[in-house]
Amino acid sequence: MRTLKLTPYVFVTPAMLLLIAFGVLPLVVALAVSFTDMDISGLANWGNVGFAGLENYERLFTDPDFWQAFGNTFFFAVIGVPAIVGASLAVALLLARSDSRFYRALRSFYFIPAITGIVAISLVWAYLYNTQFGLFNWLLSLVGVPPVQWLSDPLIAKFSVAFVAIWRGTGLNIIIFLAALQGVPKEYTEAAALDGASTWRTTRSIVIPLLRFAIFFVTVTTIISWLQFFDEPFVLTDGGPLGATTSMSIFLYKEGFRLNQFGYASAGSVVLFVIIALITALQLRLRRPDVEY
Repeated sequence: MRTLKLTPYVFVTPAMLLLIAFGVLPLVVALAVSFTDMDISGLANWGNVGFAGLENYERLFTDPDFWQAFGNTFFFAVIGVPAIVGASLAVALLLARSDSRFYRALRSFYFIPAITGIVAISLVWAYLYNTQFGLFNWLLSLVGVPPVQWLSDPLIAKFSVAFVAIWRGTGLNIIIFLAALQGVPKEYTEAAALDGASTWRTTRSIVIPLLRFAIFFVTVTTIISWLQFFDEPFVLTDGGPLGATTSMSIFLYKEGFRLNQFGYASAGSVVLFVIIALITALQLRLRRPDVEY
């Protein structure tokens, strides 16, 4: 009996150790470093590290570059989260209508961006966006439209970078919604069809409410990923032009690894963690209780 009681803890221990090593400890270290003036020399000699108190946080909240990155991050999230959740759900509903070979092939096609290297994807899109010889401007030239500065104009660059991330982010969420759709009892949809309900009415009144947990899960994870937005703007624009696509993650990267201000960057990472935690807690708080159908 004693062995049986300990068995679950044996299986959970490796995952807990990994979580502590790569999740909890880095957060504790970042919090500690955020109260110092640490730079790269402090990695070799902790005697060079001085206590800065709240100086890094005071500087952070008065830094216009931080507030620009903060605004850019939420701009991307406001655009990207509804687009990804809505597009993923719509495509999943369409793909679930049939189990033919063609639809199964389409499911694999939509999932390809999710398993392809982000850097490779971003480089391909950089060529597509190229002002002089990119595919998009070439197509526009066929109808007499002048070249568009896809990655050079500050406003257009925001939408260009966001579109790449939206295109890449839909694949995995489509698979999640397709898996959730497998759990919708066919008896409900068949009964609705016998009662004369249209496909749209069945989807809106029966299918989507039964997907509430999957929608909630996808929404939470998508918001978290957009608040940590880094790869696409880093590869496509390096945060430019004029900081228009600099997210908070890129801001922290530049402050820490390019400007050698580890303490300042750690303070920003702590603030970002708090923002993500508060938004996630708010979503959990506002989530409707489960309803039996």
